Amino acid sequence: MEEEVFLEKGMIIVSETDSKGTILYANSDFCKICDYSKDELIGQAHNIVRHRDMPKSAFKGLWETIQTGKSWNGIVKNRTKNNGFYWVNATIFSSKDVDGNLRYISVRIKPTKEEVKNAKSLYETLV
Repeated sequence: MEEEVFLEKGMIIVSETDSKGTILYANSDFCKICDYSKDELIGQAHNIVRHRDMPKSAFKGLWETIQTGKSWNGIVKNRTKNNGFYWVNATIFSSKDVDGNLRYISVRIKPTKEEVKNAKSLYETLV
């Protein structure tokens, strides 16, 4: 059985990807919650932490939103390296590096119990 891992109070998970979703930066809170080292995360597709329970349509909508330059916010279930899982309240927005290359910044915090409950109900209806 999978073990749920909970974000600690005050924990803020931050990552940066290129335009294709390859991780360029991961902060220490990200590494701590998902059990991967920075070296294991950098250069990997961000979906390395995607949990199989997350509907593909949720990520389709996320990508469609951020590729238009708008920010996206939602509750996401991610997996750890050791096949545990954790829920986050994620906000993702686009940015550009000093050379003008498109980047995506993701900031995740601890969701409320109500947010997780609502997300579970919603995701059961999606494909």
